[in-house]
Amino acid sequence: MIGTIVNTCTIVAGTLVGVVLHKGIKEKYKTVLYDALGLACFGIGLNAVVTNLPKSQYPVLFIAAMAIGSVVGVALDIDGRFHRLVERRSKNGAENHLADGLATATLVYCIGPLSMLGPVISALQGDNTFLFTNATLDLVTATIFGSTYGIGMLLAAPVLFLWQGFFYFVATLSSAAVSESLMAELLIVGGLLITGSGLSLLRIKDCHVLNMLPALLVPPLWFIIMWLIQ
Repeated sequence: MIGTIVNTCTIVAGTLVGVVLHKGIKEKYKTVLYDALGLACFGIGLNAVVTNLPKSQYPVLFIAAMAIGSVVGVALDIDGRFHRLVERRSKNGAENHLADGLATATLVYCIGPLSMLGPVISALQGDNTFLFTNATLDLVTATIFGSTYGIGMLLAAPVLFLWQGFFYFVATLSSAAVSESLMAELLIVGGLLITGSGLSLLRIKDCHVLNMLPALLVPPLWFIIMWLIQ
């Protein structure tokens, strides 16, 4: 778990540095940060989709996952509930769009080859290279998030810890629990979600990505069903 702990600490450190720098950042630079972060999310998301789509054993599974997940998310009003919860706990209401920042940061930190494969490799091989690399990238990203959205971005750190911890312990319990084919499907769906976050940050289209999060549950459920009927 040392790799995950380091990764979590870098998010905390980066956020705190960003909060300190926030006082000296003018509005025009904040706008540039929004645009830069949006483009980064867009690029990371598309790369995950393009890289993993050829590896998919079920080429239309991600379409079904996005459709089913979005319907479930809207029915549960995940996006609305999350925004209302965060804004109730925020001293300044919707200042700095904290809810949007947390939603985007959670996806960027958690959905990616390094963040998902890293804990698995760490558990199975004891190699933390991927996680240390991810920690370095997250340090920079967390600084941008912290300077843009404020101290509330620290809430993304425990989410990352739990996310990577889940993959770590599942891989520890069963080496076959997270197969390469399942990982590819998750990365395709996750890539689309990150791309949606990028569009929102770039003010092109608010995709309400939080409502689409249940889509990540569809691929694992599908693989379980396929395993049961074989």
